[in-house]
Amino acid sequence: MRELCSVTKVYLELCKLRISLFSALSAAMGFLLSADRIGLGMPGVTCGVFFLSCGACALNQFQERDTDALMPRTAARPLPSGRIDPVKALYVSAALLFFGFLALFLTGKTAPFLLGLFAVVWYNGVYTFLKRKTSFASIPGALIGAVPPAMGWVSGGGMLSDHRLAAVCFFFFMWQAPHFWLLLMDRGEEYRRAGLPSLAAVFSKSQLRRILFIWISAAAVSALFIPMGGVVRNHGTGFFLFAAALWLACNGYKVLRGEHGDGCFFAFRSTNVFVLIVMLLLSLDKLVGSFVL
Repeated sequence: MRELCSVTKVYLELCKLRISLFSALSAAMGFLLSADRIGLGMPGVTCGVFFLSCGACALNQFQERDTDALMPRTAARPLPSGRIDPVKALYVSAALLFFGFLALFLTGKTAPFLLGLFAVVWYNGVYTFLKRKTSFASIPGALIGAVPPAMGWVSGGGMLSDHRLAAVCFFFFMWQAPHFWLLLMDRGEEYRRAGLPSLAAVFSKSQLRRILFIWISAAAVSALFIPMGGVVRNHGTGFFLFAAALWLACNGYKVLRGEHGDGCFFAFRSTNVFVLIVMLLLSLDKLVGSFVL
């Protein structure tokens, strides 16, 4: 039993469980925001996004196993540490991607399937390639964060051309870039040794803090576009969104001032909490509004 738990843990690490769960939750939120009622399409698109994310993350670790072995932050991952054979990891990735696309296909709608295909190609093809070429790869890579909510939205019956969806997707895009940079900001030397470009090689620490403050503040402001776009039904939700945005902007200011060391881990955790708060508020707003109606 202990050995089974150990093996399971390793494969969950390969799939980056927390990232995959977050993607699935954002898809479920997108479905809730557009659907008139919760139907079978919601678990279908949620499971599809979860398996696709697991498969794409596993494939990404297979693609980057050699460079991961060169950096202390990633050397303990399943592939560079030797806990999983690369061929097995590739098989697992292929199986997860297959089940993800199958789940999306069974929803009976073409748009979520095509969006999922775009996300995998963009993440494992374009973004993974750009990471080796430019330190600004996180900006085009941030598009990936906007896809799961859109998949949920169209599965719930919404249109891709809806301006309300644009507001939601813009928020997830704006959040994603500083999220990546905060995670990697203090790893510039590791990236240099691994032969990868890093923002730390382009900007000084003070410049990076200013850039991060601007992006974090922009992510906070972008959350306020959501109620302006007409997604939110209750004034109380808008108030709490404003309060959460102000809290995130204050944490961004701490990065600018260099509090908490460089402030990176603290701000990284804050951005994660913020996006979860936004998803929870939007979901509760729709559920409460539907119940009242």
